[in-house]
Amino acid sequence: MLAIDTATDIASVAVSSGERTVARTMRGSRQHAAQILPLVQEVFSVANVSLQDIKRIIVGDGPGSFTGLRIGWAAAKGLAHERQLPLIAIPSLLGAAHAAGVNVVAACYDALRGQVFGAVYEFSDDSVTALVSPGVFTIPELDAITPWDPALAVGDGAERYRDAVQAWTGRAPVGLDAQPP
Repeated sequence: MLAIDTATDIASVAVSSGERTVARTMRGSRQHAAQILPLVQEVFSVANVSLQDIKRIIVGDGPGSFTGLRIGWAAAKGLAHERQLPLIAIPSLLGAAHAAGVNVVAACYDALRGQVFGAVYEFSDDSVTALVSPGVFTIPELDAITPWDPALAVGDGAERYRDAVQAWTGRAPVGLDAQPP
């Protein structure tokens, strides 16, 4: 499996084969277009796989930068088209929340103007439930509609509004670059 996400300033690429996952990230949204395919090649090289070994491609579908999303989709679609591979889209917020490795997590990407693209997910061994579906919120609005406080908040929006997030969750937020891709 190959996964690509370019929704934020941090682009991530991962290859999973059985129990082994190799992942790399790159910071700097202005570099996504020039660096996403070399990042894919680097991950392939480290994982000792090629495109012929890939059975499906997963792409993060935002929310996020329009240009960043186009770059990720273009790379994923090009690679999928070459081999007629299934292309699966997942919400980038869900991917960030899952990477946090806790049961209840808020994912918050900066939406500017004091708001975040946010969602709150609950993970169990074999399922995920959106406690708060993705939308645009302030941190206090997200706090008010969440049935119970998440164990953690992740993302650049969580970091930007650190004080409000810490008052809500009781923990410092975690940036995307501090999580596995």
